[in-house]
Amino acid sequence: MNIDDVKKMIEDGLPGGATVELSGEGCNLSATVISEAFEGLSMLKQHQLVYGIVNPHIADGSIHALALKTYTPAQWEARGQA
Repeated sequence: MNIDDVKKMIEDGLPGGATVELSGEGCNLSATVISEAFEGLSMLKQHQLVYGIVNPHIADGSIHALALKTYTPAQWEARGQA
């Protein structure tokens, strides 16, 4: 699966959209996802939201591994990354 397709899938799949930084090769990917949809959610719930979007592609093997780091916009800004 194309890395740009996965990026767009996550961006479009989260309510209110997201900023996604994606890296990796082939079917092993790493993503940093910043979204207002994560507001008030535990890290586990944030990850479940993202995995819910990509799960069909994990199930069919087109994505083998996806390492996630998730942040609200405020958390991302507090890290000095904005």
